[in-house]
Amino acid sequence: MTHDAIRAREQRTGWLLLLPALIMLLLVFAYPILRAFWLSFYTQNLGTQLNQVFSGFDNYGRMMGDGRFWQSMWNTTVFTFGSVLLELIIGMGVALVLNQAFRGRGIVRTISLLPWALPTALMGLVWAWIFNDQYGVVNDILRRLGIIETGISWLGNPTLAMIAVILADVWKTTPFIALLLLAGLQSISNDLYEAHSIDGATPWQSFWRITVPLLMPQIVIALLFRFAQAFGIFDLIQVMTGGGPGGATETVSIYIYGTVMRYLDFGYGAALVVVTFLILVAAVAIAAYFLSRSRSHAAGAR
Repeated sequence: MTHDAIRAREQRTGWLLLLPALIMLLLVFAYPILRAFWLSFYTQNLGTQLNQVFSGFDNYGRMMGDGRFWQSMWNTTVFTFGSVLLELIIGMGVALVLNQAFRGRGIVRTISLLPWALPTALMGLVWAWIFNDQYGVVNDILRRLGIIETGISWLGNPTLAMIAVILADVWKTTPFIALLLLAGLQSISNDLYEAHSIDGATPWQSFWRITVPLLMPQIVIALLFRFAQAFGIFDLIQVMTGGGPGGATETVSIYIYGTVMRYLDFGYGAALVVVTFLILVAAVAIAAYFLSRSRSHAAGAR
């Protein structure tokens, strides 16, 4: 048997092994998206009508004038960029610390992953208790320090509520980014840093000239995952604020949930899902482009 025939048989075997996973992806992912595309061109609100009525692009036209949708999109954008930026900065610091050699490093690495491993809904309840204006830990600490006299309504103020949910998400998911960056740091040879220090470079210069360029693929992957997760955030904010106060923390996912489950407006809810999906696809495509470039630059640097 020739080499080409063996290679072709291995490829067929590989596709055969992947077939169950591909079928599962089509059932779990592709079908709901296609169903949402189809339903977005119909008007169906079980609160007022049972039959589907073809309405073309009416749902999308309605979306253009929906102030609540655009407000939820703005809230989602603020939450996404605020949380992801902080998680990247803090996660980089945590990864640099965990990459150092010290006694008990394995235990510290394990403990640092606990916030990420715990259920998000449970963490939402904990942080709602921490920021409670009557018996919350934050207000209690501020009172003991003499900074405040009366409790601050953290989750009752629009600006403070957004800050609170961002901080809760940062605490929850920073270990995920730290783990990805730590894996990248361990693949960088110490010889590069030693050669750079011999040339008179400071640790700060080595960080920007060696660590960041070689770590860029992991950074882009971490940002890609976290952007998709943060943009679709639901459970944490739903538990902490329910989208309040006054819609100040209502994200697109929460708005879609209310549209479909509370108002039973399936046609308009499907249109919201389609637009959100297209935004995520565009973001993933852009991130994939930068990821390919960062990998080529990292390969050249090595």
